[in-house]
Amino acid sequence: MNGKIFTLRELYENGENQLRDAGIEEAGLDAWYLLEHVTGIGRASYYGDPKRPVSVQKAKEYLKLIHERSRHIPLQHLTGEQEFMGFPFLVNHHVLIPRQDTETLVEEALRFAEPGMKVLDLCTGSGCILISLLKLCPGLEGEGLDISREAISVARRNAERLGVEATFQESDLLERAGKNYDMIVSNPPYIRTSAIRGLQEEVRLHDPWIALDGKEDGLHFYRRIIADSIPVLKPGGILLFEIGCDQGREVADLMYNSGYSGIQIKKDLAGLDRVVSGMYNKD
Repeated sequence: MNGKIFTLRELYENGENQLRDAGIEEAGLDAWYLLEHVTGIGRASYYGDPKRPVSVQKAKEYLKLIHERSRHIPLQHLTGEQEFMGFPFLVNHHVLIPRQDTETLVEEALRFAEPGMKVLDLCTGSGCILISLLKLCPGLEGEGLDISREAISVARRNAERLGVEATFQESDLLERAGKNYDMIVSNPPYIRTSAIRGLQEEVRLHDPWIALDGKEDGLHFYRRIIADSIPVLKPGGILLFEIGCDQGREVADLMYNSGYSGIQIKKDLAGLDRVVSGMYNKD
């Protein structure tokens, strides 16, 4: 930089151009988010005085992040945060970045949730599903399980940060689950192993592999969870999954064949199958 003093506009345009040249799809948006992250300046302040000078230190920090983003490191790994259901969640390379698609799972779970229910979140990752449910339906009792110790650490930090009481522990699916849950929610790994290489670089190289890989047909974890859920659900308990957009019928059939009833497939905002839910009645 050679001590050059950038204005806000010059710095933003520099960042946007670098990201566009690197093939980042939303170059302008990402350049803006990083500028806001480094400087703390909102859009109103920016447009009110776009020629405001930026300190050399802040400019260096911003251009370093732009360089990292140009290498297709996810924006959320650079800012350390992602909004989900209106709440700010801490994220890093140990957890799947919360996505808008998954909000459909939370919204569907809220249709069944009532204070006093005991909820289990499998493959909890950042804890965004369970913590959002606890925030939006006070009185729920929540537990999150994940095979990754590092993910559990992130989930605990998010629960503390967002002021909810939840139990998080390391577990291979339901291995360390309790009993008598009213609801089980899960966004398990569901991408076919062969399809992972075709994902965006940000996902393929930077999201944890164990949070993506659903084995050969993408249904491995649905089979395991459905089979193991039955002994730990209360009579009339609800099981809800996020699914890949082409897996609705297959997951619904797996649940039906295991004794679940009232099975529903819910579409997301794009009109794609996104959530499968059903009730298990031991009687």
